[in-house]
Amino acid sequence: MKPRRLAYGRGRRAAALLLLPLLLLLCLCLAGLFLLLLHGSSAPMEAEEERPAAAAASMVEAKAEVEEAPLPPGNTKVAFLFIARNRLPLDLVWDAFFRGDKEGRFSIYVHSRPGFVLTRATTRSRFFYNRQVNNSIQVDWGEASMIAAERILLSHALKDPFNERFVFVSDSCVPLYNFNYTYDYIMSASTSFVDSFADTKAGRYNPRMDPVIPVENWRKGSQWAVLIKKHAEVVVYDEVVLPQFQKHCRRRPLPEFWRDWDRPIPAEAWKAHNCIPDEHYVQTLLAQTGLEEELTRRSVTHSAWDLSSSKDRERRGWHPVTYKVSDATPALIKSIKDIDNIYYETENRREWCTSNGKPAPCFLFARKFTRGAGLKLLNSVIVDSGEVMNIITGATAF
Repeated sequence: MKPRRLAYGRGRRAAALLLLPLLLLLCLCLAGLFLLLLHGSSAPMEAEEERPAAAAASMVEAKAEVEEAPLPPGNTKVAFLFIARNRLPLDLVWDAFFRGDKEGRFSIYVHSRPGFVLTRATTRSRFFYNRQVNNSIQVDWGEASMIAAERILLSHALKDPFNERFVFVSDSCVPLYNFNYTYDYIMSASTSFVDSFADTKAGRYNPRMDPVIPVENWRKGSQWAVLIKKHAEVVVYDEVVLPQFQKHCRRRPLPEFWRDWDRPIPAEAWKAHNCIPDEHYVQTLLAQTGLEEELTRRSVTHSAWDLSSSKDRERRGWHPVTYKVSDATPALIKSIKDIDNIYYETENRREWCTSNGKPAPCFLFARKFTRGAGLKLLNSVIVDSGEVMNIITGATAF
């Protein structure tokens, strides 16, 4: 007898057809039960819409609370603005100086030649890593490019709202005191420290600057200034005095700067106005804008101008003395620290130096020191009140 496969097959299909309505009914019941449970456990739509609004309000309140919270002590900073050719030859001296701060009260900005980067390969101090500005320019001594570099440094430093003082520093400059003394000295003054005096020497002021810059506002002084934030902003946003300097303030082409040696120096060159922009710009700008009463009209950076130090008659008086290794002695540093007044002959004015209302040394920094001279000072000690101390940092040597 043959197997009855077809009959077997038809019997299962019939059974499946009978069970199908029961399965559909069961699925409908389960779906209804699921929707009932879901509806019972869900919050109303209005409540769901209120949650994001409440969360957003909470975030706004938290943000406002953070913004309005008082700043922790020690956040007010001094910005050190280094103007360098390439590397910083005295970086180890400044490294020892900055190590004296434990509260984050300083920031560093370096203007060097375009493309130069401060890394482990180019500086021995971690404080200077990547502290170069990213839009530096080529700077030539005695040209308006120097004041452009100063403005670049200030524009970067002003982006940090905690920077309140701005110190221009030469790459040949050393600190004379430890960080705490220097910080307190600078911050205790509500004024800028700007070496500024009336310049009566013929040939400096160019009459073509008048009437934009009248001669009575013409000033001279050292470029190594300490500015309060208000004055730093005046320098950065100046659009009136700077163009006049770029057009009419240029140094005279003296023989040592005359580059085309095959040609004689033009006769008219000796009639040109001999104007060094960085020795006049900040001083004249602040006088021009009526801010001279907000200045302590002296520098806190010492430079020794020795008219007889150069054998070249034409260069005498153009550059300060450079201290070499043999010059870098405790006696030299003491002689600079002992200066307590500065006399300005053109104004018959003697500036007695004070800090926080009390008599104080005039200078916090000194230049020009070679790398060897700076390292010698870093390793030199003095005896003060029976203690052997480092000549710069003031740290106890033993």
